[in-house]
Amino acid sequence: MRKQDPAVLYILKENILDEKTLQKVLKEEKTSGHSLINILKKDNLVDEEQLTRIIAASNKIEFINLSPDMVYPMAAHMISYEMAKQHNVIPVKKDGDNLIVAMSEPWNLVVRDQIGMKTGCKVVPVAATPNAIKHAVRYHFDVRNITRQAIASMRLKDGADKGKPGDAEGKGKSSRVSDDPITKLVSSIISGAIDVGASDIHIEPQEPDMRVRYRIDGLLRDAINVPSSAQQEVVSHIKVLAEMDISERRAPQDGHITQEHAGRTYDLRVSSLPSVGGEKIVIRILDQSTDKWSLDKIVTSPDDNRKFKSLVKNPYGMLLLTGPTGSGKTTTLYSILQLLNTAERNIVTVEDPVEYRLDGITQVQIKPLAGMTFASVLRNILRQDPDVILVGEIRDLETAEIAVSAALTGHLVLSTLHTNDAAGAISRLITLGIPSFLVASALLGTASQRLVRTICPKCKQPYTPSSEELKQLLAPSDKSKKVQLYRGQGCNYCYSSGYRGRKAIYEILCVSLEIRRMVVDTGGGNTVKQQAINEGMKTLRKSGIEQILNGSTTFEELLRFVDMETE
Repeated sequence: MRKQDPAVLYILKENILDEKTLQKVLKEEKTSGHSLINILKKDNLVDEEQLTRIIAASNKIEFINLSPDMVYPMAAHMISYEMAKQHNVIPVKKDGDNLIVAMSEPWNLVVRDQIGMKTGCKVVPVAATPNAIKHAVRYHFDVRNITRQAIASMRLKDGADKGKPGDAEGKGKSSRVSDDPITKLVSSIISGAIDVGASDIHIEPQEPDMRVRYRIDGLLRDAINVPSSAQQEVVSHIKVLAEMDISERRAPQDGHITQEHAGRTYDLRVSSLPSVGGEKIVIRILDQSTDKWSLDKIVTSPDDNRKFKSLVKNPYGMLLLTGPTGSGKTTTLYSILQLLNTAERNIVTVEDPVEYRLDGITQVQIKPLAGMTFASVLRNILRQDPDVILVGEIRDLETAEIAVSAALTGHLVLSTLHTNDAAGAISRLITLGIPSFLVASALLGTASQRLVRTICPKCKQPYTPSSEELKQLLAPSDKSKKVQLYRGQGCNYCYSSGYRGRKAIYEILCVSLEIRRMVVDTGGGNTVKQQAINEGMKTLRKSGIEQILNGSTTFEELLRFVDMETE
């Protein structure tokens, strides 16, 4: 046994492994060529803290039980958030020319050298568990903590600048005042939103402070409050970045910013809206480098996945997706396009706006002021020899007529409508003015979808459902069945919400011969929906209940989208 090895000595001293297990590990180390650390990790012989302590002992480095309050904020921000996150490190404190840095891999000389070059200090590494460092990084680089210093600087600057002459609306003043605190504040607001997976940032004029909120998993959550005295500077800085006119405050504007963050590219769609208290800014965050257009990842239910694939195997016809704004219709349509995106097909889309670029597909953005409406562009697309056409939304009779005509003349047409359920799409087309016999001939199917929040995997806990929940979730014949449900308790990972991420649930109506006949005879409605259920259609309620019973989401979450009494 290598009794002089610091790691072995530490294992023996702390009784981490018994003599027999340690001998076995050392024998495997000798025969396999793997290190002692790798074997301990691979075989799950020690927990995270024990492993980190062994690593520290083997490298003769101090181990610390790291907590966020041990970290000096000024020291933490001597390196960037990107560096801290990428290498899982955080400076703890500065001692003269020495910078004490907590590292999950303290032996990594390359990272130590990078930190030394960045800070100009001699790096003294200490070991800490990976999770403890991640928690400290999240805390100290959280948008609230990052912006404290910037907000304090703005308040001081506001007091110092009072009474000074100058045009507050001028471009020169705005860029001059916003040099450090404003730039840092705006950057931290955007970075913070990306890090928590927000889809939108809302910057709202309020009194006494400007409110910043993030939309996370479909719900708005408070992020920070910014002094109202800095409101115009923040708005102007964002408008400059988005190449918008900062002198125009009376009319809505649109712009965009391309942002690099943690090795990914983001397209930020910026919208300004004049309001009583000032301009409100909403920033939509689009991850351009994400690889998420896979139908198997989007539609996780095997039954729903099979139905979608069966519908789009047809060479022509129309598939409509319905649901409220923000329910994921575009994501589902894009995943279907990627499934169809082969060298043999010409795929053209007309959208408002084009949010994501898809390789190998021709995408057209409508421009009503230039006469490019859905209908006019769709007419021109039909001259481009398309096989598959995606129409962002059917809003009027003219667009509906052209789309139905295209579906009847050998094209596969995908589009969206705003209706509450799948059967409602049929009635909506007829209400727009399309004859029922044409709707029956053109439609392959309709699908209604919603996004439900999924339970946080870190704080997921089982519980026994109440009698009221069981009444809503189980059929009369299943009332005696023992059911275990789950809910999130709330933790740092899910920002105390109990939920992390979302998934789509679907109601897919496949148009059968009987349903075609009913559409022609009755024009759709509840009779069509009931027939579809008889033929095996799962309603949104039933799809949601499946997700509750398999532990993906909660009863409370389903109630947000589905009327359990009438469904």
